Amino acid sequence: MLPRPDPSTKERILLAGLRMFGERGYAAASMRAITEAAGVNVAAVNYHFGGKAALLRAVTEFVMGTVNAERDRLLDELLAQDTPPTATALVSVFIATGARIAERSDEHGPDIARFVGRVVCEPHPEVRRLFGDAVSPTERRYLDALRAALPEIDAAVVEFRYRAMVGLLALYQTGALTDLSPGTRSRRRRSRRSELEQLQLTAQAMFHP
Repeated sequence: MLPRPDPSTKERILLAGLRMFGERGYAAASMRAITEAAGVNVAAVNYHFGGKAALLRAVTEFVMGTVNAERDRLLDELLAQDTPPTATALVSVFIATGARIAERSDEHGPDIARFVGRVVCEPHPEVRRLFGDAVSPTERRYLDALRAALPEIDAAVVEFRYRAMVGLLALYQTGALTDLSPGTRSRRRRSRRSELEQLQLTAQAMFHP
C-alpha cells in the first residue's frame, strides 16, 4: 500500500479545527491552539478560511456532508418501498448512521464523532445555528417521516421525542454513556459494545404510542 501523501496546509487546518472544536468546544478552542495543532500561523487560517467562525463552518460542512448523504440515501430507500416506513425502521436507520461515524476505522473517526457529539450540546448560539443549517434539511425529512408514521401522536410530542433521541445519540458519539458507566475498564468496554443495541431499543421505545 502506498503511503498517504502529506496533507495540504488547508487540510491540516481543517483537521486541527475538527479536533480542537470537538475536544474543547467552540469558545475554548483558541486560534493559538488550532494553529499549533496544524503547525501553521494565524495568517494561514485567515487566508484559507477567513477566520475562526468560517473554519467552524467548513468543519461542519466537512463532517455533516457525509452523514447527511448517507442518511438521505437510506431514507430514500425506505420511502421507495411499497409500504410507508415504520417509526421503528426510521429510528433504526437514523441511530445506525450516527453510530457509524462514531465507529469509523480511519484515523479521523474519533475526532468526527467527538465533534458531532459536542456541537449537538454546544451552548454557543453561533455553533447551534451553523450546525442546524447543516443538518436541518435531512433531519426535517426524518422528522416529517416520523410524524407520518405516527399520526396518532401529537406532532409536537413527536418532535420532542426526536430531539431527545438526538441528544442520546450525541452522548453515545462522545463516549459519555460509556464513561459514566460504573465498573472496571474492561466492563466499560463491554458496556460500549452493548450500548448501540440498547440505544436503538431505547430510541425506538420513545416513539411507541
